[in-house]
Amino acid sequence: MLETISSMQILFAATPVILLIVLLGILKMPGEKSAIITLIATALISLFVFKLSPSDTLFSVIFGIVKAIFPILVIILMAIYSYNVQVETQKIEIIKQQFSSISSDKSIQVLLLTWGFGGLLEGMAGFGTAVAIPAAILISLGFKPMFSAVVSLVANSVPTAFGAVGIPVIVLAREVDMVDQITTISANVVGQLAVLMLLIPFVIVTMTNSNVKAIPRNILLSILVGGVTLAVQYYSALYIGAETPAILGSIASIIVIIAFGKIAGKKEVKTETASFSLKESFQAWSVYGLILLLVLLTSPLFPITTWLKANLAVFQTVFSFDIAGALRQVSIFWLTDTGVLIFVSSIAGGLIQGSTFKKLFKLLGKTTVQLKKTVITVCCLIALSTLMDFSGMITVLGLALAAATGAFYPFFAPAIGALGTFLTGSDTSSNILFGKLQATVADKIGADKGWLAAANTTGATGGKIISPQSIAVATTACNEQGKEGIILKKAVVFALLYIIIAGIVVYIGS
Repeated sequence: MLETISSMQILFAATPVILLIVLLGILKMPGEKSAIITLIATALISLFVFKLSPSDTLFSVIFGIVKAIFPILVIILMAIYSYNVQVETQKIEIIKQQFSSISSDKSIQVLLLTWGFGGLLEGMAGFGTAVAIPAAILISLGFKPMFSAVVSLVANSVPTAFGAVGIPVIVLAREVDMVDQITTISANVVGQLAVLMLLIPFVIVTMTNSNVKAIPRNILLSILVGGVTLAVQYYSALYIGAETPAILGSIASIIVIIAFGKIAGKKEVKTETASFSLKESFQAWSVYGLILLLVLLTSPLFPITTWLKANLAVFQTVFSFDIAGALRQVSIFWLTDTGVLIFVSSIAGGLIQGSTFKKLFKLLGKTTVQLKKTVITVCCLIALSTLMDFSGMITVLGLALAAATGAFYPFFAPAIGALGTFLTGSDTSSNILFGKLQATVADKIGADKGWLAAANTTGATGGKIISPQSIAVATTACNEQGKEGIILKKAVVFALLYIIIAGIVVYIGS
């Protein structure tokens, strides 16, 4: 497998990854500066080591920037904007008090926001919304920005396997020619994540309250929430498909968390909490309610998008690039683009909350300026991952790891998926990069192709915790730009343990 790959190629292929980690984690350099330096180094390696032509190198960077803007940066911008609208209209105060009224227990609040609400956002919208919105609300509830960023990143792991609307698993099934067995792959993914579905809620509540006396309660809450999430996801995956596990699992977990909070809250000393009318609650939740409604209606669960694309193709824009002998495209259908849907929901919700068009568009301008460092960071990160892909660096890394692990490959299979997400920031992209590799190795070692293919997604969910792009979203939401390295160091322990546990499960199951 490695006959045509030299040790120098492996070393150079790993250089961008190592450089980025050193700049962010050790030298604590701001995200935008780290990303620019790493992008320049990646371009030089692509040109002089992997012999990518100057034109292909240039167009790879441009293609990466376009991919960064559509849809990632647009969605990040609109996710932060949706929260800023809530702050501007002061309706966030109602949401804060309603969360507090469910339970005064901080662990319940954090779990509900990150695992429950965040999981639902991931299942429906993805692309950073599940980190940005919960983290911002946590800060408004009084939690420290650094804690809000890290706990949101940790929570945004398991749900990404099927977010948004099952796309990562659907893409994976196509990559490994198992479209007709997608429910099997989906069930494999849930099975491999079963232990982590129980552990991650425990990690979240323990991060919130590490008091030894709280451990029994934390364990009970985690088993209840994780167990219900697991049962609902497994049933959805096996009998419905890849589109609904994250959505239905998150809804079920929200119900359990609220019920637990209410039951446990009966023993708490009651404090005065404001009561709100149905109109006030509707206004306060109008932005997020519209986001969930529009994203769900335009998802693959309903035929609306198919009909719109067939009859209103004028609203579709396609950017095409000829790179490395193949046509690369970024296609945006504006009527159902997630970023546009969040924008529409934010404007409509803001008007419902009593704001004006003038104030809302002025706020959009302020939000755009707020994200200037994030724009640089994400554009450079996507551009360098695109360069690594088209030059062959990512393939070299994947093949090297596969060959080096031998019979123990199933244990390391999730690590390959995690590498893909670390580099690209996307579970879907990781499956495109390494899905076929996992299936090929499975055939060579006589393993179940569907099981190892699922392992790529399982590992990718762990890599999401420390993906520089996810960290950039977190720092933006928490107004902690420049502290990406600190967050990376805090999150990396959770990610490594996550990937090791996933590896053990995959190895035993193989």
